Order: sequence, then structure tokens, then C-alpha cells
Amino acid sequence: MHTNPHVNPVIVASENGRAGATVAMELLRRGGCAIDAAELAARVTEDDPQEHSVGFSGLPNLLGQVELDASLMNGRTLETGAVAGVQDYGNVISLARAVMDELPHVLLVGRGAERFAGEMGQKPADQRTFASLDFWRTRFTETGLELTGAELRHIVTRLTLPLHLEDRVPHGTVNYLVRDAHGDLASAVSTSGHAWKYPGRVGDSPIIGAGNYCDNRYGAVACTGTGELAIRVSTARSLILYLKMGMSLEEAGQECLAEIVQLKPRVGQYMNFVAMTPDGQHRGFSTMAGKKYLYYTGEMAEPSLGERETRR
Repeated sequence: MHTNPHVNPVIVASENGRAGATVAMELLRRGGCAIDAAELAARVTEDDPQEHSVGFSGLPNLLGQVELDASLMNGRTLETGAVAGVQDYGNVISLARAVMDELPHVLLVGRGAERFAGEMGQKPADQRTFASLDFWRTRFTETGLELTGAELRHIVTRLTLPLHLEDRVPHGTVNYLVRDAHGDLASAVSTSGHAWKYPGRVGDSPIIGAGNYCDNRYGAVACTGTGELAIRVSTARSLILYLKMGMSLEEAGQECLAEIVQLKPRVGQYMNFVAMTPDGQHRGFSTMAGKKYLYYTGEMAEPSLGERETRR
């Protein structure tokens, strides 16, 4: 997996990645590496109190708890780290990085991930101070539902219907694909997951091959949207394999869209993904019309938005 020195840095992201991409590009212009830039970009988004699909400001589960997932992948080495179902610790992308760097594992979940966060010096935070709980209370008021000891499975479907959610969380999750000046690739995904989910639900974001995959030889892919769809057809790894087989980026993306459509998503379910090849080509794809993605090259003064392609 040899790299070419002195190529133009590129960052491709979901539409909510502007602030993170801006900070990460500064690092790349100073000679920083792709994996550091991807982690930094995701941390910026995690720390944004106005971002309600990532970090502690993300929307909670049925019980009002914010559970965070993240993954990070190094395209040069194919090393990766991921965490899922993390409460009390906000910068889960750095926790995923620590899993990759410090442990012989790929994925930690729940209490084990939280224990590891403490060992790595991360400081816990009180989730009750975050605005996400206000969204939770409002959601129950809208639906007229109450938590009265009933089994959660009887109300989770009603609460996850798309009642106003499209307006509130237009992006859902954050994706970053990065190419540095040496041609190395990295990918990062961070999320608070499906709003009002059943406690313990994990989507595609921390699942390598479903919501995130990166390989210097062929490209990088990351997903947002209804993670169950990407898990069922391994969207991220599939697109990379299509590139390996010789498809163009557009052909590979269209094939992945076709696979998702064949699942017959329910009302309110959708999938977005961004992809980049080693030479810096990039595209965004979505099962919904009108969606955008962000891209930023070292030659640009600021990030720009592009239209995501839909199924043809």
C-alpha cells in the first residue's frame, strides 16, 4: 500500500461536517496525517452543542439516555477501532482511536468501553445537563405516550416513526473521509444513533464494512441514515469491492443504491453515503432526492456542497 508524496489533501464529509472539515484541513496543510485529521474533524462535531445527531447533544434513546457509537479506520494499514453504546463519555471517536492504538480488539461496547474510557483518562459528564433531554420530553408530549412500566418494545415503533424527525435531524451522524498529502486515506464516523431507539440498539456507524470502510488501494466510504439498511447489505465494504472489481465510482455507488432499494425500506427509512477514490474523486449518494454532501480540497478557500446522486 505505497503512497505518493505531495498530493492535494481532500476531505469529504456529510453536510454537517463543515466545522470539522475546516479545522482538519488546517492540520493537513501543516503536514498532518489522514487518521489524525479524521479524528480531529469528528471531535469538533462531537463537541458542537447545536449538532443533535452526534455527541452529548444527540437525541437520546427511549429512556432519555444518550448512547454514542463511533468508528475510525486507517486506509494504509487497515487498522480500525470502534465503540458502541457508550454513555457518560462524549468524545467517542477518540475512544475508538484508543481501541485501535492500545488494544488487540476492534470493537468495545457499553460498560467495557466506558471502563476503557476512564483508563484512557477521559472525563465523564452528566448527561442530565444536556439539551438532548429537552428533545426527549418534547417527543413524549407530542405522541401522548408515557413510560409507565410497559414493555418498551410496544412503544419503540411509534416513537421512531418520522414524526417531525426529518425536520429536526436533517443529517444524522457525521462522516469524514480524508486524504492527506502523502496519499493516505482515513475514515471516521460518529453518531448518537437512531433517536428514541430501544436501549442498546447499535446501527451501522461502528460496524466496519457496513457504515465505514477505508482502503488506500481502492477508496473510502462512510454512511448516514437508517443504519439497519447498511448493515443488511454491508454498504461500505460492498462499494469498495465494486471499485476493486473495476467499476467507476458512480457505477459502484449506483449498485449500492440498488441493493438498498431492493430491501424495500419502510416509510421514513433512508440511506446516505459518501465515497472517495485514492485519486481524490468523490461523490455522495442518497436514497432521497435533494440531499447534499460536503467536500474540501487543499486548493479551496472553504468547503463546498455537492448534490448527492439518487438511484437512476
